[in-house]
Amino acid sequence: QVQLVESGGGLVQPGGSLRLSCAASGSMFSTYTMGWYRQAPGKQRELVASITSGGSTNYADSVKGRFTISRDNAKNTVYLQMNSLKPEDTAVYYCNGRKVFADYWGQGTQVTVSS
Repeated sequence: QVQLVESGGGLVQPGGSLRLSCAASGSMFSTYTMGWYRQAPGKQRELVASITSGGSTNYADSVKGRFTISRDNAKNTVYLQMNSLKPEDTAVYYCNGRKVFADYWGQGTQVTVSS
């Protein structure tokens, strides 16, 4: 069993930056593909970025060049560095950890981009 706890959300002005963190409990963190998803009001949850156990990354087109996902296996933590934030980035951001026969979610953290 893996528990995921997100932190780092908040209110930021357009053009600003935030770094989200997701701390994982349990063993075998390094074997999981980790991802960040987001869900805005009235919209479906969407993939923002993911990183495999080998370090390969994938980004939604809407965040390429602005967001960076990374992981620290020694700390059982995955990060999402968000720069040049836009109002349309406003959403609840969720951390996800998955591998074959396993799929875990955090409780979410709110990110609001507004002046």
